[in-house]
Amino acid sequence: MWDFNLGAAFGLMMRTMPFIILRLVVYLGIALGYMLVTGVGAGLGYGVGTLFGADGQTTGAGIGGVIGFGVFGALMYWARAWLLYMIKAAHIAVLIELVDGKSIPEGKSQLGHGREVIQQRFGASNVLFGIDILIKGVVRALSGLVRGLLNMFPAGERLASLIQAFLRMALGFVDELILARMIRTGAEEPWDSARKSLVLYGQNYKPMLKNAAWLAAIMYGLSILVFVVMLAPAALIAYLMPGFLSGAAVAFAVLLAWSIKVGLFEPLALTCMMQVYFQAIEGQEPNPEWEAKLEGMSDQFRKIKQGAEEVLRRPRPPAGAPEPDASA
Repeated sequence: MWDFNLGAAFGLMMRTMPFIILRLVVYLGIALGYMLVTGVGAGLGYGVGTLFGADGQTTGAGIGGVIGFGVFGALMYWARAWLLYMIKAAHIAVLIELVDGKSIPEGKSQLGHGREVIQQRFGASNVLFGIDILIKGVVRALSGLVRGLLNMFPAGERLASLIQAFLRMALGFVDELILARMIRTGAEEPWDSARKSLVLYGQNYKPMLKNAAWLAAIMYGLSILVFVVMLAPAALIAYLMPGFLSGAAVAFAVLLAWSIKVGLFEPLALTCMMQVYFQAIEGQEPNPEWEAKLEGMSDQFRKIKQGAEEVLRRPRPPAGAPEPDASA
């Protein structure tokens, strides 16, 4: 069946309750922000539309709502780096310590300790951001490779469309799993650790994809359930908007379900995948054949390898001297 312990993963995740609460607050806040800004845009559009009669009111509300949604979406796009650094990375750092049986130092909060671990491990935030962006590029290359292979078979294009959601789940946590191993292997230089971690994931793709398939089914089932529950309050919010927007209730329910999914369900899935990944790579060394495969298919992997080689070629500073910026 699957190789993760769902109960143990849930218990481990619940021990990081400060992060869970923070994630829920942030992502629910984002969902409510979308609703508020969309509503304001719809209201302004509705007001402008009154100058053009009854039909103008409906059209204006729709256009204003779309503009408000788009503006807020652009702002959230630029805020993603902060969310990564302040929440996801710090949360993973604390989860890793709990997985290894360690405890949070007395007198420190989980949030503060997680940020401190990331700062000590990566130094300047641009090191973490730079590596994470390249890892996402490698993931896109892997996803494209799988879709390309499917398209080679009869009805492959339709099959590829059907499993697109599965691929997002199967490969969606790769960057976080790589980050988890990078944090766990504190003795390794971050760029070289990213290279090794990606190769180890690739050479264990079968158990990783199998367990991701089970988690995809669980996650999407829970998300659909949350969507149904959220549909009623979302419909009320949409109804109260000026010039009631057709379909707004569904969009808002999707946003609310998304906020619960990324705030609560995704940390659970990540913890399960961490169990599988660390169990699969235990005692393994990166396979040169898999490294060659990744290097051949992804420019981003070659950049990660190049970054690792450049850092490893630099002379080590004297004891007690600050390390050079690995992103330079």
